Amino acid sequence: MILITDKTPANHENLNRQHRLPAGAPVMFQLSRTSKLYDPDTKVDFTEPHHLHLLGICGTGMAALAGILKEQGYQISGSDEHTYPPMSTFLEQLGINVCNGFRPENLQPRPDLAVIGNVIRAENPEAQEILRLRLPHLSMPEALNRFLVQDRQALVVSGTHGKTTTSSLLAWLLFAAGLDPGFMIGGIVRNFNANYRVGQGPYVVLEGDEYDTAFFDKRPKFLLFHPRMAILTSVEFDHADIYRDLTHVAQAFTTFVSQLPPDGELLAWGDAPLVRQVASQASCQVAYYGLNSDAFWQGRNLTPKGAGMNFDVHRQGRFWESFYVPLAGRHNVLNTLAALAVLNDLGVDRRSLKEALPDFVGVKRRLEVVGDVAGVTVVDDFAHHPTAVAETLLAARGRFPGRRLLTAFEPRTNTSRRRIFQSDYVNALAAADLILVREPPDLWKAPEDDRFSSAQLVADLNRQGRPAWYFPDTDTLLAALIAKAEPGDVVLVMSNGGFDGLIPRFCQALAQPS
Repeated sequence: MILITDKTPANHENLNRQHRLPAGAPVMFQLSRTSKLYDPDTKVDFTEPHHLHLLGICGTGMAALAGILKEQGYQISGSDEHTYPPMSTFLEQLGINVCNGFRPENLQPRPDLAVIGNVIRAENPEAQEILRLRLPHLSMPEALNRFLVQDRQALVVSGTHGKTTTSSLLAWLLFAAGLDPGFMIGGIVRNFNANYRVGQGPYVVLEGDEYDTAFFDKRPKFLLFHPRMAILTSVEFDHADIYRDLTHVAQAFTTFVSQLPPDGELLAWGDAPLVRQVASQASCQVAYYGLNSDAFWQGRNLTPKGAGMNFDVHRQGRFWESFYVPLAGRHNVLNTLAALAVLNDLGVDRRSLKEALPDFVGVKRRLEVVGDVAGVTVVDDFAHHPTAVAETLLAARGRFPGRRLLTAFEPRTNTSRRRIFQSDYVNALAAADLILVREPPDLWKAPEDDRFSSAQLVADLNRQGRPAWYFPDTDTLLAALIAKAEPGDVVLVMSNGGFDGLIPRFCQALAQPS
């Protein structure tokens, strides 16, 4: 174990350059903060409702935290710049006042405690006012530990892919088993129509994000959680704005699994060598799940059925139970395997799991059918990483066999705006029949010599004989999509943002008589 302490502002890149870490070495990041954090000597009585102010409140996680705190009786306010459904609608329904933009005056009346989201930069005027006033403040993970987890057992789902769906499955199965879980998840769980739940039971499900925590704490968020049991779904390169390369990403996950207590347990995807390499650094028991024969929890006989999948589970090579999950795709069988393994280890009877699983409705924006208009099925998905794009398209093929599949793709993440995945997207998108690609929004945020080219992607797809078109903006893409869509088609829209309202605008256009 390598323990790093640094008295300069915390920065992953500087730390790795400075300490020249050997490839694959377990790393424990112990990072100092660039500002005065919440002072434990500052006594604030939270036994009665007090005023908390959230910076970046419209982010998926921060909005969930706002809901948790509101339900617990605290007075909540917040501020943000970018608001769109479903989070803007959600906060409005809770009666939470959201200030548009960041200004010092948003802190009047003065809150007792501020929670600062990871999208907030150090130069943010509202954050600067918090520092000037010496207001107690926490990061989002710290707030979750303090107000949601408390003395309960956290179940943390980590990994590059599948965190949201796996966490949602865990939460639903715990609830169906009568265990009254709390949870905070990075998507709307449709069974609860929320991405959080306080609950009163012994378990809290948390989506363990590898992105950094806050401008004053550059550790990955999941390092601030302290679970006894965790899931590791995958390890791939992502978040190019904070991670240098795949080794850097693997080091973060290695640090996470090495923090699990010796009496804990890690469920890890065993089909990927890198996941096994990372999981091997855990000091606790490790059980692998997957489709390969050497997995402790193995999925077999995967068969599409309607909107979901039938599959068998073998435990240590012996048949355990057969299941149906109403989620399409091989990747969702893996997500389900992980959740089933955790529930089994928590003592939930397999027959109860078999009965509850078909009632799982899914997660918003995960292969979600949002409309059937004029004979066209419209599907919304959050996919943006090439692996997720490819798996989503394969799942859509299985769910809608024999139908023409049109895909509209917006590469808008910090990573997809860079050219690291320029060639990977060619193979990822090739399963679609027609491919419409938008110019990445805010492309200027990527280094000029490292920018993704949607036009190049389309040219590469065309060279492979794939019908693909490039569009400089959403308006031109929408016009083409309307012109190309025909009755019987499936239109799959993939973006991690609002895509300038593409889906409602497209559905509205189809609904209008020609």
